[in-house]
Amino acid sequence: MEKVLGLRAVPLTLAKILFYIYGFLWALRPRTVRTMEDVHRLFYLDFLRLDEKEVEVVRLDGNVLTTRCKNPCPILKLSLYLKVDTRVSCRMVSEPVCRYVLRRLDRRLTFRRNYEHIRPYSESCEETIQWVG
Repeated sequence: MEKVLGLRAVPLTLAKILFYIYGFLWALRPRTVRTMEDVHRLFYLDFLRLDEKEVEVVRLDGNVLTTRCKNPCPILKLSLYLKVDTRVSCRMVSEPVCRYVLRRLDRRLTFRRNYEHIRPYSESCEETIQWVG
């Protein structure tokens, strides 16, 4: 993927490294999740530092949390600036870090982004977190 991006991969790789450092440091403090409400609070509001108004909860039950985010996203801004498709940049920069942080919260948590519903092609970015097992 980086070869296809050429020099645009450099700032994306730096963004990924910085996001990983932040995720690593955030995950050093042990946190407990027992419910999907805990996941919503810790992942979206605490880790990603989103305002509740920016996170629409589409589905919330015992095993699944689906959200649509409309936050001022730095990865979206960087992607638009570099003219890189967010379906590429979010897979490269955001997804691995999100998966890492969620695994640190609970190894059974999985993360999936809906690339048919992602900005700038949609009004928000849709993600699903669920417990497996």
